[in-house]
Amino acid sequence: MRNFKKNVVRGMKWMLCLALLYPAASQAQVVDCTGADPNAFPSINAALGSAGPGSAILVTGPCTEDLRLEGKTNLFIGAWYGQRVTLNGNISVSDSHGVYLYGLNISSTSTNGIFAGSTQAIILDSCSSNGNSGWGLLLGGASEALIISPAAFDNNVAGGISVSENSAVEMTSWNGQLIEINNNRGPGVFSSQGNFNTYGHTTIANNMAGSGSLSGFGVDLRGGARAQFGAISGPNVVQGNQSGGVSLQENAEISFWNGGQPTIIQGNGGAGVSAGLGSQVTFFDAVEVAGHSGPGLDVYASSQAFLFGANNIHNNGNSADPRSAGIRVDGNSQVVLRGGSVAQNGGPGILALANSSVDSNGAALNANSGGVITCDSSSWMVSDLGKNYFSTPGVSCRVPHSLGNRTVWKTQPANPDWSALKALQAKYMATAKRK
Repeated sequence: MRNFKKNVVRGMKWMLCLALLYPAASQAQVVDCTGADPNAFPSINAALGSAGPGSAILVTGPCTEDLRLEGKTNLFIGAWYGQRVTLNGNISVSDSHGVYLYGLNISSTSTNGIFAGSTQAIILDSCSSNGNSGWGLLLGGASEALIISPAAFDNNVAGGISVSENSAVEMTSWNGQLIEINNNRGPGVFSSQGNFNTYGHTTIANNMAGSGSLSGFGVDLRGGARAQFGAISGPNVVQGNQSGGVSLQENAEISFWNGGQPTIIQGNGGAGVSAGLGSQVTFFDAVEVAGHSGPGLDVYASSQAFLFGANNIHNNGNSADPRSAGIRVDGNSQVVLRGGSVAQNGGPGILALANSSVDSNGAALNANSGGVITCDSSSWMVSDLGKNYFSTPGVSCRVPHSLGNRTVWKTQPANPDWSALKALQAKYMATAKRK
């Protein structure tokens, strides 16, 4: 997560600068796309020519136009505080620093809703990007976007959010409102060489593969992508996605961690979470994976999973499938369990295949139709369940040694400090209140 943390620090520095440079009310440009106010600019594009660094453009809509923001610094565009503006068009931001968008409902019939390239600290506050012919939000060129709830990236043709080329997305819901990434004809979140992070109250649901789409996963991480799902301000829910809940390939990494709320991964097609081709998954407490036709967790092709704390993987798999299990670890891969429950799954609780290993201590593996842990002849188990091959009912694994389990230490990530972003939001609200 080192690159991701660098992006966050960089974004927070820009937020501090924005808070200092935020415009006074006298610098605000007023736009009325309805034409009802003859003293206002008739479009956002018309106001952009008069909006220098530190300016705000306050909009009454609906507006029908595409916005091209290039080389902008500390620019604020949005609805009056507490209102929303429909923008029938798209927003493209390039080579800019500090673009704050508020209360915009964006929809484009021709391309992506929002695109950012080579842009730092684009802030989407109470915005939606729905029904676009491309992505709801597309980031590239080492860009970063910070999203404040409520927000929605729904019903887009290519997918909800795409993050690539060392870009980063941060989502926060400190106000307790929901962020939705639902019903897209492609993955809810796609990332390749990018970073994605949510701090809770995020729902990624009912995304499916469309014509020419990359996949129908809720979260699709590839090419060294990194993601964190921290459940602080509300639960994170990944459900009903056609291809599966979460997929990792090509040295990708994801961590689900408990900030006081659960993460729920349920009822997706295929597996709940699959990690392959050198990827890594961490469950840190209060992760529930249930109701999948495939394994709750599928780890394959030289990949790893670490499950720590009160996680619950239950009611996954199909006992008619000989490869079915609550957790399947395959192809020179490893699963490390410390606590939690793997129960009522079709097949064994854990199935280890093709030179893989299971390191389990303190986990409850109960009422699985195929037993507790099953290994093929090339795989191994180190566990507190038994010391020898077939020494415990339901356990069918070789034990390589009697030296006990590896000690693994795990600390929960610290909650983020959003004070600078909250201060910036408060200043926008003060400026954008109608007198």
